[in-house]
Amino acid sequence: MSGIYIHIPFCKQACHYCDFHFSTTMGKKEAMVNALVQELKLRKDEFRGEKVETIYFGGGTPTVLELAEINRILRAVYLYYDVINNPEITLEANPDDLSKDKIVELAESPINRLSIGIQSFFEEDLKLMNRAHNVEEAENCLQIASKYFDNISIDLIYGMPNMSVARWKKNIEKALRFNVPHISSYALTVEPKTALAKFVEQELITPATDEETQEHFIALYKILLEAGFDCYEISNFGKPGYFSKNNSAYWQQKKYMGIGPSAHSFDGQRRGWNINNNPKYVKAIENRELPMETEVLTTRDKYNEYIMTGLRTVWGVSLNRIQNEFGGKYKEYLILQSEKFRNQGLLNLDSDILSTTTKGKFLADGIAADLFMVNLS
Repeated sequence: MSGIYIHIPFCKQACHYCDFHFSTTMGKKEAMVNALVQELKLRKDEFRGEKVETIYFGGGTPTVLELAEINRILRAVYLYYDVINNPEITLEANPDDLSKDKIVELAESPINRLSIGIQSFFEEDLKLMNRAHNVEEAENCLQIASKYFDNISIDLIYGMPNMSVARWKKNIEKALRFNVPHISSYALTVEPKTALAKFVEQELITPATDEETQEHFIALYKILLEAGFDCYEISNFGKPGYFSKNNSAYWQQKKYMGIGPSAHSFDGQRRGWNINNNPKYVKAIENRELPMETEVLTTRDKYNEYIMTGLRTVWGVSLNRIQNEFGGKYKEYLILQSEKFRNQGLLNLDSDILSTTTKGKFLADGIAADLFMVNLS
């Protein structure tokens, strides 16, 4: 087993672009922590014989929890699971929660990696996104955190409305001044039923074009590679030795367990997802029931998922693995379907490995969709 993901479904306020599951009502926080601990206990036999390599607190905003609550959840993980020595234990955090006292407190806990949601170093961007922090808080928390944590990742969002390439480059350069060893960067996406989608519909905001967003990605890629980062997955850049083990596990299709409302799990054969309703989740767990739906993956599902995840990473797609796990017809199909992208300079086939070129990286998801197996006669 690669890791355990723990979803903390609370936020101080809703970001305009976010479609993750969370609540801004903190009244049931204690009941939720109790339920998370209980779910860990209820599912302890699912991965018997597996080693836990990573523990990841995501959300939502995990830093709304007190350290005592975080430690209580961690004790349950160690009690019910076989955890390796020195696992990667990540806590997602927002700058407004990271006072010096909080950072010092976390540094003295088992948490050994922070993932900080900076998103932008420009005030107008933060206001448009409805982030709870400001630029001063972002800079202050990074200055302090870097004194207490070696392993820090920050999130940045590109493809913002009215963001020039020059301003985006300033964002990246500001991030590099703090010497963080890992940066996750995502294009702003207009998700259905979000405030951002409503603003776009009302023509209050004009989203960036695909061309503008691609320009931002190219600038990001070039600057970070020159600064000593590796793009090990399209949205993730790490210096050597600082690739996120948690993130890498997802892209390399290792097993993981998702704890909490809306959390997803994967055991190699099945995917499962918990109900995305806090009260219903807590009630089910209190009744010792798992509020989870599951699906068994077909051979075609597994092939398509491997293509999607593999092309996003530095490791690419192994033709030998396709042959061994899915059969010769799948390998022949992939070689044939990928030919046009190889001719266009978007994919590269080097011996056994099919991967995106620098030119093809930004288009990886679309390319993968064209390589999916729809029917196999």
